[in-house]
Amino acid sequence: MTVTAGPFTHVGLLYSGDAEYLDGTIPYILEGLKLDEPVAVAVPGRNLTLIEDALGDYAAEVELIDMTEAGRNPGRILPGVLLAFADNRPGPVRIIGEPIWAGRSPLEYPACAQHEALINFAFGDRDLSILCPYDRTRLEDGVLADAERTHPILSGADGDRRSEGYAPDAVVEQYNLPLPEPVVADAFRFDLARLSAVRHFAQVRAEESGLAPGRVEDLVLAVAELSANSVLHGSGQGVVRVWRDEAHVLCEVIDEGTLSDPLAGRRPATAGQIGGRGLVLVNQVADLVRQYLRPGSTVTRIFFRV
Repeated sequence: MTVTAGPFTHVGLLYSGDAEYLDGTIPYILEGLKLDEPVAVAVPGRNLTLIEDALGDYAAEVELIDMTEAGRNPGRILPGVLLAFADNRPGPVRIIGEPIWAGRSPLEYPACAQHEALINFAFGDRDLSILCPYDRTRLEDGVLADAERTHPILSGADGDRRSEGYAPDAVVEQYNLPLPEPVVADAFRFDLARLSAVRHFAQVRAEESGLAPGRVEDLVLAVAELSANSVLHGSGQGVVRVWRDEAHVLCEVIDEGTLSDPLAGRRPATAGQIGGRGLVLVNQVADLVRQYLRPGSTVTRIFFRV
C-alpha cells in the first residue's frame, strides 16, 4: 500500500488487521522522515503502540498522540491536534489521524463524520498530507461509506483510487441533525443583564447533578462563552438547559443567531486575535459538542462525563 503526498492530500486508508494497518502507515511515516517532513501520528492507544513498536528508533522522530485523549471530543481535533501541529511547522507536514474507531459512540459519530468532512476545507492549498485509517472489519458499512464521501482519495491493499462518492458538503449537512429532547431539563432564559445569573444557574445545576468540582468549573466556563456569544452575535438573548443522563451532565444553549461558518470553533485562535475564541474554548473543555444549525437558530449541546 502506498500513499503519495501532494500539496494537500486527504486520504482514507481502509485496512483489515494489524499487518495491513502497518503496511499502510509505516512506509508513509518513513518516507516523510526521509524527506525531512515533520510527522505526527494521532491514533487510538493500541494502534499508537503498534506504530511505535514498528518504528523502533525512528519513533523518537515522530510526534505520537493518543487520539482517545486528544480527540475525545471530535471538535477538538482540528484546532488542538491537526492545525496545532501544522501551524507550528513550516513547509510540508504529514499527519496520520484516526478519529473514528470501533469504540466511538453513536452520540460522537455525527461530530466525527463532520470533522472528517471539514478537514477538506480547513487547509486550502497548504503543503500538507493527512492519512486517516479506517478498520474495515470493525466499523459499520455506513461509516465506511462516509469515509468515501469525506476523502477524495482512498487507499488499501489494492493500492490507491479516487473516491467516486466524494461529497464533504453533503456529509456536513447530513449530520446537522435535530438533537433528541431530554425527558426533564431545568431551563433558564438569559439576556445581557442576566449573564452572571446564567453562570450561577449552570453551576448549581451541575453540582446537583453530581459533576466533579473541577468539571463543574469547565461546564460553567463553557456556558459563559456560549451565552456571551448568544448575546453578542445572536438576538441578544437565549435559553440554557441543564440535565443529566446515565453517563453525562448535559448543557444546551439555544439562541436565535445563525452560525454561518462551519469551521467556527475548529480553528485555533491566532496571536492578537480579538474574539472568535469562545467556541474553541468550549470544544477544548467539553467531552463532546454537538450543534444543530437551522435558519434563525443555533442549538449547541455540550456533554460532560460523570
